[in-house]
Amino acid sequence: MNRPPQTLLFDLIEAPAGAPFAGLCVVSDGERLCAADFAGHEARMRRLLERRYGAFRLVRCADPCGASTRMHAYLGGDMDAFEGLEVRTGGTAFQAAAWLALRSIPAGATATYGEQAARLGRPAAVRAVGAANAQNPLAIVLPCHRVVGADGALTGYAGGLAAKQWLLAHEARGLLR
Repeated sequence: MNRPPQTLLFDLIEAPAGAPFAGLCVVSDGERLCAADFAGHEARMRRLLERRYGAFRLVRCADPCGASTRMHAYLGGDMDAFEGLEVRTGGTAFQAAAWLALRSIPAGATATYGEQAARLGRPAAVRAVGAANAQNPLAIVLPCHRVVGADGALTGYAGGLAAKQWLLAHEARGLLR
């Protein structure tokens, strides 16, 4: 028996002036935030959602699960805007653990892939952490932009290195307020 497509609620958020991205899309399953990605990366987000939900349909909704309000607050300088926001990540057990561990990296700080692997109790899993972060379904909310190379260099980011650099600078400015 075919199940009807999962209905997912989405909203689009315009980026602030000077950001190297046009905006963001947030997606909720009606209970929790399940995706957030940069405008222009919709195909990537759709692939991630298809893996989790199979068939789905997107319905525009103002502020699904309060995610739009929180994203606007973060972009406006509130570095605690995502505190307590419930998310549904999907993924393998390792991926979900890696993604949720990102929340322990404070705004304005960075951690290396090795430090993230150690937080997970798997210090040798540096590459696996990098692969998991590359599939992070919740850009910015689960802040993989705060993860850097062993030498502190900015490395791979699904939203692009310019976005990663901008987000880190944005957080540094937000902490000065």
